[in-house]
Amino acid sequence: MSHAAALFEICVTAIRRGELIHREGAKDKEFHFQNWFKRRLCALGTNFEEGGRNSYPDFRLVQFTEGYELKGLAYPGREADYDCNSQVPCGHHNGRDVYYVFGRYPARPDGNSYPVIDLVLCHGSFLNADDTYVHKNKSFRGFGSYGDILVRDRKMYVAPTPFALAEGTAHHRTLILPASEASSPGLVKVGDLVRREIDEVVVAYAFDLRTNELTTRKLPNPNAGREHRFVAYRLEGDPVSSVRMRDRRQILAELEAAESDDDE
Repeated sequence: MSHAAALFEICVTAIRRGELIHREGAKDKEFHFQNWFKRRLCALGTNFEEGGRNSYPDFRLVQFTEGYELKGLAYPGREADYDCNSQVPCGHHNGRDVYYVFGRYPARPDGNSYPVIDLVLCHGSFLNADDTYVHKNKSFRGFGSYGDILVRDRKMYVAPTPFALAEGTAHHRTLILPASEASSPGLVKVGDLVRREIDEVVVAYAFDLRTNELTTRKLPNPNAGREHRFVAYRLEGDPVSSVRMRDRRQILAELEAAESDDDE
């Protein structure tokens, strides 16, 4: 049994008590929510390691094979997807189960202390079931009229948030765990969520430097149709309104709309 449920309870209890996010100043755009969660980890009472700027996940328990990746989102603002930098979301990494913590906070606070509006703590496999892909940046030299310019293929991944994937997560505090993971006392089940693997997966891509066109190559997914089941929970005392998966077409439409807004 993981510590995710206990951490979720600590987080929700802190939000109920009015434990605010504190930023050092307007220029602190990255670590304020991480620092808020770090205080919750300290309350858990188990040893943990805090990674550097480019490490993954952000926090790693020492005596247990668990890690926690933090994603703070300003609200109102971008909420359908988020930048993963150089790491595709996954549920298992380097021998650890990885959990993601999404917290939204006011986009324009009137000071340097403000509340957590809503929160989703979910297992990484809810975002992506494949944990076999190994990210690597590659490069080649030879571009340009003199053949001495280096081109770096530095990947950026953009993944949907639980707020886009599941109806009923906004403005609530929700825990999403694999159905195989045991529940804990004090949790109330509010939804059964199923994610189904697609028929074909992208295995390669190519970029034409003359036309600026990006093309992909797909192969049949050996796990096509496989269902991954999850359960959504709330802490006792919170609203028990249901959480349910959105239709895949609805999810893709929202993600495409978000991408169009980013491009403008």
